[in-house]
Amino acid sequence: MTRPNFILSREDWSLHRKGYQDQQRHQEKVKEAIKKNLADLITEESLIMTDGRQIIKVPIRSLDEYRFRFNYNKQPHGGQGDGSSKPGDVLGRDGDPKQAPGQGEGAGDQPGVDYFEAEVSVEELENILFENLELPNLKQKTQDDITVPDVRFTDIRKKGLTGNIDKKRTIMETLKRNALAGQPGIHGIKPDDLRYKTWEEVRIPRSNAVVLAMMDTSGSMGSFEKYIARSFFFWMVRFLRTKYEHVDIQFIAHHTEAKIVTEEEFFTKGESGGTICSSAYQLALDLVHQRYHPDRYNVYPFHFSDGDNLTSDNEKCVRIIRELTSLCNIFGYGEVNQYNRSSTLMNAFKYIQDPKFKTILIREKSEVYKALTTFFARSEQLVS
Repeated sequence: MTRPNFILSREDWSLHRKGYQDQQRHQEKVKEAIKKNLADLITEESLIMTDGRQIIKVPIRSLDEYRFRFNYNKQPHGGQGDGSSKPGDVLGRDGDPKQAPGQGEGAGDQPGVDYFEAEVSVEELENILFENLELPNLKQKTQDDITVPDVRFTDIRKKGLTGNIDKKRTIMETLKRNALAGQPGIHGIKPDDLRYKTWEEVRIPRSNAVVLAMMDTSGSMGSFEKYIARSFFFWMVRFLRTKYEHVDIQFIAHHTEAKIVTEEEFFTKGESGGTICSSAYQLALDLVHQRYHPDRYNVYPFHFSDGDNLTSDNEKCVRIIRELTSLCNIFGYGEVNQYNRSSTLMNAFKYIQDPKFKTILIREKSEVYKALTTFFARSEQLVS
């Protein structure tokens, strides 16, 4: 028997992509779970109290295929009814829908929902967290001698790397050649039709920015207050260094006196004593005048405190903040107030009616996320 020289195979190629599709679906589920739990994940102590090089675990409901389930609780069937039912009538319910398995009193006898924990790196968490954040109201300053390198695709050539083929221009060349030959259409792409994008290195002026991170380290700042403040500044620093190439950060710690400290001291060193917040604001104002003039820098002061300030100092705080706000892009004040007590500092700040002055009250860990999204809102919320 003579064997054929070839066979015709008709496979369902979608099956070959099943693994890739499942992987993509899994990644979408992981991303969805991260977004849903983002406010809690970013305040994990294992991340904040270390160098941030951690793997975190995100609980994700396991993927279950749809299937029919017959008489799950061995209950009587609905049957065909007595003939008086109407479309939309509920014939029966499968237990109490308000009570999930494992909840309520007693041990329970219902099966639970399967979860597994996906390991997510801090970099993946950052990508999602920083996706919608930016330095608001960032402006180009006049210091043109400071530039940053950039790459622009500005030229088209007949020779180049395969990965840089300009498909649109290649097709246009093919169409043109075929039309001139009297055979219009896209067919027979020849090597002479190929076009490649090439790039050139350029240097563009950069916008200078300085962030003044001020933190109350007085005795009234308990462990919770300091943890919340450091959590905010931890993510703020990573956000700035991830998304911007040149942003100066000055760390200012204060009790009754303010001083510039190193980044390590800012995140680790404890202090005590009373509180005079105007000392930090005055130091920030001096820095702006002496080193970061608004003509050359975008200025972003952020201050975190528990709001427990010396009462006689509040008026001075308001006066300096008004002056700072006139020079900066935005001024952010975060008050860690776990028990929602009355704060003299926040009450004094109510008289500052400036859209560039933003305040936020934080009562629990998950609200650090709200502070980040409030202070670093995208450009559609710019202030003039």
